[in-house]
Amino acid sequence: MPPLSTDLFDYPLPPHLVAQTPAARRDQSRLLVVDRAARTVAHHTFSDLPQFLRRGDLLFRNNAAVLPARLHARRPTGGQVECFLLRPADGERVWRCLIKPGKKLPVGATFAHETGAFAGEIVARDADGSALVRLTTPGDEPIAAVANRLGEVPLPPYIGRADSSHRTEDLARYQTVYADRARQVAVAAPTAGLHFTPELFATLAAQGVEPREITLHVGLGTFKPIMTETVEAHAIHRELYELPSATQHALFPLAPRPPGAGRRIAVGTTSVRSIEHFLTTHAAPHPGGQTHLAEADLFLYPPATFRGVDALITNFHQPRSTLLCLVAAFLAPGSTDGIGWLREIYAEAIAREYRFFSYGDAMLIV
Repeated sequence: MPPLSTDLFDYPLPPHLVAQTPAARRDQSRLLVVDRAARTVAHHTFSDLPQFLRRGDLLFRNNAAVLPARLHARRPTGGQVECFLLRPADGERVWRCLIKPGKKLPVGATFAHETGAFAGEIVARDADGSALVRLTTPGDEPIAAVANRLGEVPLPPYIGRADSSHRTEDLARYQTVYADRARQVAVAAPTAGLHFTPELFATLAAQGVEPREITLHVGLGTFKPIMTETVEAHAIHRELYELPSATQHALFPLAPRPPGAGRRIAVGTTSVRSIEHFLTTHAAPHPGGQTHLAEADLFLYPPATFRGVDALITNFHQPRSTLLCLVAAFLAPGSTDGIGWLREIYAEAIAREYRFFSYGDAMLIV
């Protein structure tokens, strides 16, 4: 098969369809339902989800919580600094960060918050543009605690914020209702899960649909577009994930489900990557209840096949993104037919003015 041109995963999107705020109520976002067997699409509201699920279905969901990772400070000269926390690199005090303005902050440069809440020193720089920053706080307060008090929500760049007036709303809504607040390991929300409410989960539980947990440390690589001419030439980012024992066992056996049996439904493309990476490297769950911990570096694009996911809940993704490639593959596993069909589905969503990206509407593919 010839290489796939990245242009196949491009599409024109009117700017006004990029959602800048969430729906008034989480489950009142729209839901485009794609039936692969019947090759049909239908238009619903996310609160209608229970009518498409059945007893025995399992929802594999990413319970990682988002850290308000964008911190502001000043250099000794008074210049502004943005320190974006990516992940701890050496204990609690050294973090891998993105620093702006990067060119004016070499190794050894320092900065501090105007209240003295934290100070930073750049101790190393990496070729990928990130930096290692030693962060100190009064009384050795954890930097994550400082971020929760002072940090801005790490919204993607296509959501504009002129000031902090939306901070309270964003802190609540750029977070799933099932996020484990003790696991603030993500700098981007698993957005397919933003549509769920406690009431919706109660309805699903009453009809025999159960969740299974994944913890994926979502990074900024999620938003990195494909810059190469062909999809195959793109170097996929790596993301740490954890699968508890109950989740591992729920993925086996791998044999196709008989008609009417419960399905494995991934909430989000990042959950798909975790599941499929685990199943490509393991033929059985870990013994003794051991949690699986690994880095997913799996790039799924047509004509990929899927071993552990029977249905997918996802948002509408950016042009030329790896997530768009995954959805195209899931529409028609084992072939490239999903590429053209995805373009048709997105064209219809645009014509019907669905809202796109993180705060936008959702799609269910069964």
